[in-house]
Amino acid sequence: MKKPSIILLSTLLLFACQSPREKEPELKPVAVDLLEIRERGNLVAVTGYGANSYFLYKGQPMGYEYELLNILADHLDLNVELKIVKDMDLVFDALNQGEVDIIALGLTVTKDRAEKVAFTEHHNETRQVLVQRKPDNWRLMKLHEIERLLIRNPIDLLGAEVHVRKGSSYYARLVNLSEEIGGDIKIKTVPGHVSTDELIGQVSRGEIDYTIADEHIAKINSAFYADIDYETPISFPQRIAWAVRKSSPELLETVNQWTREMKQSAVYYTIYNKYYKDRGGYRKRVRSEFYAFKGGRISKYDDLIKQHATELDWDWRLLASLIYRESHFDPWTRSWAGAVGLMQLIPETARQYGALDIYDPAQNLKAGTKYLKWLEGIWQGITDPIERTKFILASYNAGQGHVFDARRLARKYDRDPDIWDDNVGYFILKKSSAEYFNDEVVEHGYCRGGETYAYVRDVFELYEHYKKHVQLEEAIEPPVNKDNIASEGI
Repeated sequence: MKKPSIILLSTLLLFACQSPREKEPELKPVAVDLLEIRERGNLVAVTGYGANSYFLYKGQPMGYEYELLNILADHLDLNVELKIVKDMDLVFDALNQGEVDIIALGLTVTKDRAEKVAFTEHHNETRQVLVQRKPDNWRLMKLHEIERLLIRNPIDLLGAEVHVRKGSSYYARLVNLSEEIGGDIKIKTVPGHVSTDELIGQVSRGEIDYTIADEHIAKINSAFYADIDYETPISFPQRIAWAVRKSSPELLETVNQWTREMKQSAVYYTIYNKYYKDRGGYRKRVRSEFYAFKGGRISKYDDLIKQHATELDWDWRLLASLIYRESHFDPWTRSWAGAVGLMQLIPETARQYGALDIYDPAQNLKAGTKYLKWLEGIWQGITDPIERTKFILASYNAGQGHVFDARRLARKYDRDPDIWDDNVGYFILKKSSAEYFNDEVVEHGYCRGGETYAYVRDVFELYEHYKKHVQLEEAIEPPVNKDNIASEGI
């Protein structure tokens, strides 16, 4: 059985093409629970781009929610299809209308929200805090001088402008706070796609005066924005949790049990500390040019990769995915089998395609691209461009001979020899079994097929991550035949 994973990112979500509409009557949540999800074969989760929840760093997908979802996938023995929220104001509708099965976001548990969704066991507790900018030249001032210029009593927010998302728990808290202090706080609402991290940045830059954030989010952001203050609480402690539909009690209980077990483990606290307490790590990654959650660079070789991707008529992000899978963008990598450099070429192959210095990134990339071009010629008979790319990737990993063997086995057992998933890919997996590598139609013997199958899957999964985080620019993206992609998402 293959290891469950977060499968390829689905196309941009959520109701992205919908225009603002009048409030509609709330619909009863669709009745889909764990049994139906298992029959479907994957759990559909939604998260959001963020400085800690889900992002790309040095070519690798990372994030608190992302890592926990990977562990949940193993626990459930299900693939998790990850969708990305485009507008936070629509996320609860997406859940109840069946677009997703679970909201994997740090949601504040509130009474109003609990009427719409079922919250999971909470992950942690936090307070809402006022985020404000320290005075100019604060480094030269004494502490009591700084304190005198900051808001420490929520009553002093009377007449102040505070920017938050309208559908957020922060908005609800400000409305209640206005009532409690007997006056008006000027609540300025921002669109649902604007994140708390972005608002904190706007406070730091002086574009807005105040926003509200969960304390742990404000605290980790202060590692980068040293001029923000988050010491003024405006709420009592509140629980932070994920959410499922009220009509999914079995899923809720399963996730709750998993959450309780996770919170007792060292793994959970390692993940939490990595994203919310490691101030040095946070500061390092957000300052990196290879940090992206809404655009950015993948590696320092991006320009070189783009140049060679055009020779293949590939989206450069697909070629980057292959290179990351091969070497993690380390030109000095050498495998146990003697493969070297960014594209992990055997020295003989590298020389055949013109690389005199196999460790030189430019020469290695040029030779590797020529080899891919040669493989593309071999598989021209596969007419679907996505399927052809999968055959090319499998051949790059295992050699075309083993892939031809798998096609012959597919024909023999009435599978489609031109389709990878559940067809040729299935028999690549079988080529590690004596029953199949000794079959009379097999010419190249034993193959570690699990490695090759995972290779194709991993490159396409990473490609989907890159497509969501990094702009295409002028590169050419292969047409997508959705009917032939088993998992179009993480």
